[in-house]
Parts: sequence; structure tokens; C-alpha cells
Amino acid sequence: MDTIERIKYHMQLRGWSEYRLAKESGLSQSTISNIFRRNTLPPIPTLEIICNAFGINLSQFFSDDSNISSLSDEQKELLNNWSKLSVKKRTALLNLMNEILE
Repeated sequence: MDTIERIKYHMQLRGWSEYRLAKESGLSQSTISNIFRRNTLPPIPTLEIICNAFGINLSQFFSDDSNISSLSDEQKELLNNWSKLSVKKRTALLNLMNEILE
């Protein structure tokens, strides 16, 4: 799967539109649009920003699902759901988890 297809895959996984990706990443709508309309590969710094919006790192972006095969189904579900959350919701969830663990 190429880079643009991987971005589309992660967007589809979350039910995100190009607009939502722009909003979550802080990138301009034109930047996101150019990636898809002109089939332009984003530079690494831009791709890192996109990955941060997805809640993943570059390694996770380029890896296939076989790298997490040692995780339980419950852990995989948790990570999958985590990656669908906005940055604001991830922060809130982390704060809640920290309070529970105290």
C-alpha cells in the first residue's frame, strides 16, 4: 500500500473526510486536498503531523497489522479505538485513566 493509500485507509478507519483530517491535523484544507487531487506525496514533517492527528507514529503508519499480533483482541480493540479519537478526546481519556490509577 502506498503512502496516499495508507492515509486514505486511516481516514476511512476513523470515518474522516478530508476536511476532518485538515481540522484534526491543523494542516490547511488545500494541503490535504493537494495530497489527494494531485497525488502528491507529503514531505516527512507533514506526514508526521498527519500521523499525530491519527494518534499513531510513522512506524505504525508504515507497518502492517501483523506487528501487533502478540496483543490480545481486547488490546487491539483498545488501540484501534484510541486511534479514532481526536487529540482532545485522547487527552481527556488519558487524564481519566491517570485518575483511576491513582
